[in-house]
Amino acid sequence: MTTAIQGMTLGSEAQRALGDFVLRHPRLAVLTGAGISTASGIPDYRDAAGAWKRSPPMQHQQFMGSHAARQRYWARALAGFRVLGTARPNPAHRRLAELEAMGRVSGVITQNVDGLHQRAGSRRVIDLHGRADRVRCMGCGANRMRHDLHAELARLNPGWAEVAARAAPDGDADLEADFSDFRVPGCSRCGSGIWKPDVVFFGDSVPRESVERAFALLAESDALLVVGSSLMVFSGFRFARAAAREGKPIACFNLGRTRADDLYALKLEAPVEASLAALCGLCGGDA
Repeated sequence: MTTAIQGMTLGSEAQRALGDFVLRHPRLAVLTGAGISTASGIPDYRDAAGAWKRSPPMQHQQFMGSHAARQRYWARALAGFRVLGTARPNPAHRRLAELEAMGRVSGVITQNVDGLHQRAGSRRVIDLHGRADRVRCMGCGANRMRHDLHAELARLNPGWAEVAARAAPDGDADLEADFSDFRVPGCSRCGSGIWKPDVVFFGDSVPRESVERAFALLAESDALLVVGSSLMVFSGFRFARAAAREGKPIACFNLGRTRADDLYALKLEAPVEASLAALCGLCGGDA
């Protein structure tokens, strides 16, 4: 049965429950989602009830099968990726890096594509859905940094780089316009390949190697800690389900409903920064 504790601050009841959890399970595998990066200014997809806040993001088949969809995607990305590209780690990212350095976190499995865990100092990070700061040719497999492609897009499309729009999750933007004249270059190495962010779009599959590494991390850990994720997407939920099947306890730090609410031993419905600060303090770090 889940011990659920709600509140913007963590009182004595939460401290006792969390202290008992970490005492019993000293090595945690951590699974993170969009909720850990919102304090860095990156919007998330879902509300507290787990429902979409906006239209669902680009689908893999749509991107690959439609030149018009790619024009729309890259034009909007020139505006939306600025937020993702300039985001900095927040205290929650740094707390997890501190817990790893203390030997309390065995590694981080993240559904995010922002690279902020690595920038905060976490060493063992499995980017389940890839990294948004890189692009890959879907024809020949060539790689390049995303900022380099954006510079080329800006040169080919004067004026579009200055278009203002509200940032959306994962480098998208809330922008509607006529994108039919937006020029999207192909891969210069093979001549015709499609440049795609090196991330797993909705409708695509997580690479088997990433899934296997994540399951290996879970297997060597005492318990699973879910931070800032509704787990509505199966690619993350599968690890909570596997932990429960193997008898590994699960704790969750998240504001709002998640897909695995009936699987947790402990759930703290407080800001993830406060929850992780409390965890650090209980483990002997800076509270």
